[in-house]
Amino acid sequence: MNTHVQIPEPILFKPLKHHLGFIKEFIYHKTECDAITDTNNLIKELKHLGSSVTDVYSGSLSSLSICIEVKEFLEQKVMLSKASFSHWAGENINDFKIISISDGSQWTLKLHDNRLRFVHIFPARNSKYTFRVKSNTIKSASLYLIIIGKDFITRDDLNKVRILLGMSPIKDPIDTKAITEMIEILRG
Repeated sequence: MNTHVQIPEPILFKPLKHHLGFIKEFIYHKTECDAITDTNNLIKELKHLGSSVTDVYSGSLSSLSICIEVKEFLEQKVMLSKASFSHWAGENINDFKIISISDGSQWTLKLHDNRLRFVHIFPARNSKYTFRVKSNTIKSASLYLIIIGKDFITRDDLNKVRILLGMSPIKDPIDTKAITEMIEILRG
């Protein structure tokens, strides 16, 4: 599965980091459709998620639908040029704007330093259909489902995938619980 879904310019959106449905499709594709999963490439794809917290959209709109709605908003407001968008959204690192789309979810729009993809979008914090999770939790849960996939989850199995990702082993039961809960969300 190509994780670089066709996103219309000037949008920059990372569905593997911010879209639950896309993450589930990614896992399904890696476990059911790929004859052999290249672990090294898989780990590279997952490492692009970073290591901070992230907001994940869990609503029913597809990644492409979200991007199209954001682009339509920008078209209506005549903000498809980098100059007009940066004037509206702001140019400083802490500047951003939040808009709502058709399902009531809210999206953060932020200037990105790229000539073609200068509108970075991601779910707004505390928005409808959005939950916050550590990126390392998503990476651990995703890799667990792709490589191990057992119903009975053990700390040893979780630590096997964390080592592959270059992460330290789990020591805190709260981290074990968070990853286990994310695995169940991704299975659902």
